Amino acid sequence: MAKKAANEISDYERQRQENIAQRDKLLKQLALDASSAGLGPGQKPKPVKPTTTHRKKPAVKKVKEEIVPRRTSSRIAGIEADSEVAKRKAEDEYVAVQEAARAKRQRISGPLDLSEVQVAGKGWDKNANFLQSIVDGGAKNTKERTFGELEVKETADKELRALREKMSALELYDGFEPNRIKITPERIYSLGFHPVIEKPLVFAGDKMGNLGLFDASQQSPASVKHENVKREDQDEEEAESDDPNPNIASFHLHTRTISSFQFSPHNPSHLYTSSYDSSLRLLDLTKSSSTEIYSPTDTSLDEPISGVEMNPQSPHLLYFSRLDGHLGRTDTRTPGTVDIFQLSEKKIGGFSLNPSCPHFIATASLDRTMRIWDLRKMSGKKGAQLPALCGEHESRLSVSHAAFNSAGQVATACYDDTVKIHTFEGMSGWSAGLDLTENDMAPSAIIRHNNQTGRWVTILRAQWQLNPSDNVQRFCIGNMNRFVDIYTSKGEQLAQLGGDGITAVPAVAQFHPTNDWVASGTASGKLCLWM
Repeated sequence: MAKKAANEISDYERQRQENIAQRDKLLKQLALDASSAGLGPGQKPKPVKPTTTHRKKPAVKKVKEEIVPRRTSSRIAGIEADSEVAKRKAEDEYVAVQEAARAKRQRISGPLDLSEVQVAGKGWDKNANFLQSIVDGGAKNTKERTFGELEVKETADKELRALREKMSALELYDGFEPNRIKITPERIYSLGFHPVIEKPLVFAGDKMGNLGLFDASQQSPASVKHENVKREDQDEEEAESDDPNPNIASFHLHTRTISSFQFSPHNPSHLYTSSYDSSLRLLDLTKSSSTEIYSPTDTSLDEPISGVEMNPQSPHLLYFSRLDGHLGRTDTRTPGTVDIFQLSEKKIGGFSLNPSCPHFIATASLDRTMRIWDLRKMSGKKGAQLPALCGEHESRLSVSHAAFNSAGQVATACYDDTVKIHTFEGMSGWSAGLDLTENDMAPSAIIRHNNQTGRWVTILRAQWQLNPSDNVQRFCIGNMNRFVDIYTSKGEQLAQLGGDGITAVPAVAQFHPTNDWVASGTASGKLCLWM
C-alpha cells in the first residue's frame, strides 16, 4: 500500500511539471521568432588587421650563462649521509666549484677583439664607431706644436726675431734622458735653480715633502752616449755598469707637500721651504742641516702654507701665504713673532713681492681676484690690521698664481684658460695706499692658454726670469701638450720647448735667475732641462 502511494504523483507536482514544459515551449518559440527576424546573436566579426606596419622589435640577445656544476641529492641517489662515498662526493663538488671560479678569474693572455668581448651596447664595428675621431686625430694632437720654426721665420720685427731664434735654440739636456732623471720620488710641486751661474743645479720639492737635488753638469759615459747597441757578449752586470743612473740626492724635509721654496738673495747657501705641514724651514747647504723657522704654536692646528718669499731689501723678513686666505710675516731674528693678515675669505694660491718695491704684494685667490696690496699703510685695530688694498682685478674663474717681475708687471694664470699680464708703471713713486681705478688694474696683454690641468697634473704657473741678461722681461709656463712656453711681457711668444723622451706634462717650469736655462718637472718626479 505504501509502495503504490510513492508511485502516484500529487496534483501539485503535476501542475509544476506542466508549467515548466509550457515555459520551455514558449522560450523556444521566442528564439525561433528572433532568429527569423535577424535579431538573434550571430557569429562575432573577425577583427580587422591594422593597415600600418610595425617594425619587429629586435630580439634581445641572451647572454650565455656560464654552466657550473649542479648539485645532486645524496638521499635520492641512495647515499648515506656520513658514508665515505658522501664525503668523497662533497669533495668532488667543492673541487669542481673552485675550478669553475678559477677559470672565471683566469687572465686572458692572447689578443682580444672588441667585437668578440663586447658585453653591452650595439654590435661593435672597428671601422666605424664613436672612437674613430679620437683614434684618427686625438693621438696626433697630443704633442702638436702651436709655435715653431715657421712662426720664427715669419717674424717681421728684427729684434723679436733674434730673440725668438735665441730662445728656440735652447736644447734638451742630453746628459741623460728625461725619463731617467727622477729628481723626486713623487709629483713635483715646486722647482728652481740655485743662483750659481757656473753650473746648473736644480732643486725640486714633491708631494710627500721630499727635496731633490740634481747637478746637470754631470754627463753619462761616452760608451752610453755614442753606442746604440751593446755587445751581445756583455752580461747584465757589465751593461748596468756602462749605463749608470744619474747622481741625484733627495731629502725628506717635510711631512707634506713642499709648496714653494726660495734661495735667500743675501746668502745663496740658505734655502727657505714652505709646506702643507704648516711649517717653514731653513736648509743651510754649508752645514747640511735643516731647521724650523716657523710653525703654529698649537701643534694640533692645520694651516697649510702655499708660498714663501724673502724681502730682497731686508735679509730677515720672510713672507708666506696660507690656503685659508691669510698672509704672514715673520722675522727670522726673533723666532715665534709673526704678523698675520687675512687678505681673502678663500684660498690664496700664490703671492709675490715686487722685487724693486717689496712693500707691494700681489695675491691670487680662489675668489677669482688678483689684488695689489701696500704694506706701508695699515688700517684696523691692533691684532687685526690689514695692509691697504690698492686695487683688484676679477677674472671669470679662479686665479692660480700671481708673479711680479722687476719692471712692476704681474703675470697671472687663470682657470678661464688665460695668462694675463698687468703693467703698473712708476710704482716706486706711488703714494702710500694709492687707490687704483678699474682701468689701472686692467691687463695690458691677454694670452689664450690651456690651464686645465685636472687632478693629476700640478697647477700651471707663469714664472718670470728674475734678472734677464738682455733686460728683456720674459716668463715660462708649462704646456699641456708636453712643452714649455716662453713669452715676453707684451704677450709675444718666444719659444715652445720640447724634445724626445718627454712622456708627461712638464707642468712646473722655472727660469734660472740670469742664465738662459729652463727647467721643468712632471707629475712622476721627472726633470726636463733646456740649456
